[in-house]
Amino acid sequence: MPKPRSQQISLLDTPFYHICSRTVRKAFLCGVDQETGVSFEHRRAWIEQRLFQLAQVFAIDICAHAVMHNHLHLVLHVDSERVKTWSTAQVLERWHQLFKGTLLTQRYQNQQSLDKFQLAMVESTADIYKQRLIDISWFMRSLNEPIARQANREDNCTGHFWEGRFKSQALLDEGALLSCMAYVDLNPVRATIAPTPEKSDFTSIQLRIKASIKGEQPNALLTFSGNEHQPKKKGICFSLKDYLTLVDETGRVIRDNKRGAIGMKTANILARLHISEESWLKLTTDFEGIFTGAAGTAEHLCEFSEHVGLQRTHGLANAQACLNSA
Repeated sequence: MPKPRSQQISLLDTPFYHICSRTVRKAFLCGVDQETGVSFEHRRAWIEQRLFQLAQVFAIDICAHAVMHNHLHLVLHVDSERVKTWSTAQVLERWHQLFKGTLLTQRYQNQQSLDKFQLAMVESTADIYKQRLIDISWFMRSLNEPIARQANREDNCTGHFWEGRFKSQALLDEGALLSCMAYVDLNPVRATIAPTPEKSDFTSIQLRIKASIKGEQPNALLTFSGNEHQPKKKGICFSLKDYLTLVDETGRVIRDNKRGAIGMKTANILARLHISEESWLKLTTDFEGIFTGAAGTAEHLCEFSEHVGLQRTHGLANAQACLNSA
């Protein structure tokens, strides 16, 4: 039986989450149907464009993404502190980019006259919207529903396009976050859709590589802050250069099927993360199989289970083997 979202998401423990959403029928999300020859590749642009639009509206950042043939992978960061700084007008301006709101919120945004009781209702509604703008379920609803409608119109059919529930995994520490991001970024390489990360279209790793060539980081993605010793700093507290090195070399090992071929530089990076080379390769090829729920060290998994009210802590053996492995 699926766990309720309250037992999968705990902002007290982590702002980082791995999301996977799959189509419900044989019709392709993207790619080319080999039986009919019909191409659905253009839908990748639909998804990526909508994804980046939502990141500008919600207080939710994109760490990694990969749009596959029949599913979508995301690693998201919920910025619950940022939403606290938004005024009522800012919240409504963001919300109305996606939804109509109410008659009163529309009148407020249009600077029409409201009495004190109507203003109180607007403030109350804005508080509700503010919570929704840090809600992953609302984020995924805002992503999946428009894509489903577009796809159904194109396929000239009705009914569900996505599975009823998306999969959500809390990423409780640095090792879990980085290995999951690499797992997502290397999806096309593992699936032999792309030969290298830089040739993996509609993925975050391709955007990061292209930007890094210019000495930049993509605006659409949460940036790497480059300092592993400042956990409160905005962004992913890790070196972008080291992350790109990890993904590049891991991709080569996966593509060429040469286990044990990790170089000294990558081995040193993994040593700082306290992850063995063998465990890293397992995590980046079968992350969802190793961790079916929350991912992190054994200590962090126990804390998470206690906070969300789980009677048993799942994944302890794999956590000890993979994330407490060096």
